[in-house]
Amino acid sequence: MRLLLDTHVYLWSLGSPDRLSARLQAELQDPQVSVYVSAVSVWECAIKRRLGRLSFPDPIDLVAAIDASGFVELPVTAIHAARTETLPDLHRDPFDRMLIAQALEERVTFVSSDAQVHAYPEVALLEP
Repeated sequence: MRLLLDTHVYLWSLGSPDRLSARLQAELQDPQVSVYVSAVSVWECAIKRRLGRLSFPDPIDLVAAIDASGFVELPVTAIHAARTETLPDLHRDPFDRMLIAQALEERVTFVSSDAQVHAYPEVALLEP
């Protein structure tokens, strides 16, 4: 299985793992499961922190935590950016739209509790 964590799920995995289901916690620890964290999530946290909408964590610490958690960094590619054009306008947040595009292009299961994300029927989803 291959999972892409939404930004809030990644933050929960670091600071509030009790907010995650037992199933997801087990999958995050399973060496047979590849867990991806997008560069988009770090970018989103950096911007929100700069705007004063997020007081923690330091984006540099988020980068280090990807590897320390055994997760894999997912960079943003040109094909990911191009894929956003084909997405219906069900979600207006550009960060979430890019994460959805990445999930589709990479054929991974997207882990999110965002109801707007769940409006995209073509995205394989898992509740955290």
